[in-house]
Amino acid sequence: MNNSGLIAIAAAIAIAVSTIFPAIAQGLTAKSAMESIARQPDAAKDIRSALIISLALMEALTIYGLLIAFMIVSKI
Repeated sequence: MNNSGLIAIAAAIAIAVSTIFPAIAQGLTAKSAMESIARQPDAAKDIRSALIISLALMEALTIYGLLIAFMIVSKI
């Protein structure tokens, strides 16, 4: 296998890891937030705002992985 093949595999792994784990974390976070809102509807506004901020921070990890994949692919 030549260098360009290894670089392509590295980029694919970077995208896969940076997409799978934040997606799992986002699902668990949303599940917990919905359970919290169901238990205490009065705190829904505070829970929702904390949820949106935490989801945005998790999504940033995916964007960083995409950026790293672009940097890796530019080496080909």
